Amino acid sequence: MRIDKFLKVSRIIKRRTLAKEVCDGGRIQVNGRPAKAGTEIKVGDRVVIQFPRKRLEIEIKAVKDSARVEEAPTLYEVLQEEFTSETE
Repeated sequence: MRIDKFLKVSRIIKRRTLAKEVCDGGRIQVNGRPAKAGTEIKVGDRVVIQFPRKRLEIEIKAVKDSARVEEAPTLYEVLQEEFTSETE
C-alpha cells in the first residue's frame, strides 16, 4: 500500500491529498529513508512523520484498504511522540 493512502486510512492524516503534500515535502521517512507519496509500505515498517509541532514515530501493524474509525488505531503502534517548537 502507498504511504499516502495508509496515512489517510489510519487517520493519522485526515485527507489523502494532504498526506501526499506532507510526503512530497520531505517530512516522512520510512525505515530511515525519505519517502514520497508512492512509497510502498508493509507490516513491520517504521515510519517517522514530522508535523509542524510534533514528531511521530510509528510501526505498521496491519495494512488494510479501509478501516472504520474504531479500528484505525490498530493499524499502527506509536513508538515515540515528541512535541517540538515550530522553528525546528
